[in-house]
Amino acid sequence: MESITSLGRSGLQVPRLGIGAMTWGDPTGLARWSPAKLAYGGAHGIDEEKQALEVSLTAGVTLFDTAAMYSGGASERRLGELSRGKEVLIATKFPPSLFSKTEDMPQALDASLARLGRSSVDLYQHHFPSNRVSIPKLMDLMADAVEAGKVKAVGVSNYSAEQMRIAHAALARRGIALASNQVEYSLLHRQPEVNGVLDACHELGVTLIAYQPLASGALTGKYATGARPTGLRRFMGTFRGQGLEAATPVVSLLREIGERYAKSPAQVALRWLIENENVLPIPGAKNGKQAFDNAGALSFCLTPVEIDTLNQATLAWRT
Repeated sequence: MESITSLGRSGLQVPRLGIGAMTWGDPTGLARWSPAKLAYGGAHGIDEEKQALEVSLTAGVTLFDTAAMYSGGASERRLGELSRGKEVLIATKFPPSLFSKTEDMPQALDASLARLGRSSVDLYQHHFPSNRVSIPKLMDLMADAVEAGKVKAVGVSNYSAEQMRIAHAALARRGIALASNQVEYSLLHRQPEVNGVLDACHELGVTLIAYQPLASGALTGKYATGARPTGLRRFMGTFRGQGLEAATPVVSLLREIGERYAKSPAQVALRWLIENENVLPIPGAKNGKQAFDNAGALSFCLTPVEIDTLNQATLAWRT
């Protein structure tokens, strides 16, 4: 089965699965209270994060996603430290703060590269649309960075279908492909299928990078007993109200399918995304075990009947 693909039409070769490093690093100051830390817990420590990276690389999972905003740059610093001297693909994002403006991008990119300890980044993404940032002007600055050799591929994140088209057209004027759009996508969050984003990705030749592909852990089966996570995550998405109870039949179906392949519910949920050739999931991994479990999604395939069964069982999560 194919384990390497091109990221959109950028020519950048990437694995069919990446790793989200949002919680990596040891933040200081106000960054210690970042939403990511409050929702998903503090750093597990450099040793466990090193294991996550090394296990991933051994399994052929070489793409790691971070952002300037994650824990005030701590994630970038840790990823840079752990990946030094290794064959690693790094994706990061602009801006570093909610108050950043379009013209701040070149300086922000240089700061990210300094934290990563690299002269270039494989994928540079606009983290989220903002009234303070002009998409066409930002894409021009992105194109400048590509031409300067600081960025290999350009992506966006949390963009609507229309915003994607604006970015795509602006980059095309410079002869550069829009490589990716990173949005939330999972069996329990199928909005990209109905809001035009997935269709636009297919139309424009853009890879959809799926964050929270396990619905913040709701698809792992860990909470099948009704127990809820600690921290802010218990108030997010599927964990609110009766959401977890509604997801229980989906987890049961994932477990049933997984038993045919000796795979976990989480691995089946990731595989459902991977079966769409235009989608690349990036689950988080805080330690070697999580990284090993994630990589297990690359070693089997679902049948068309199994894919359709999962599609039908999660229709309620398309709205």
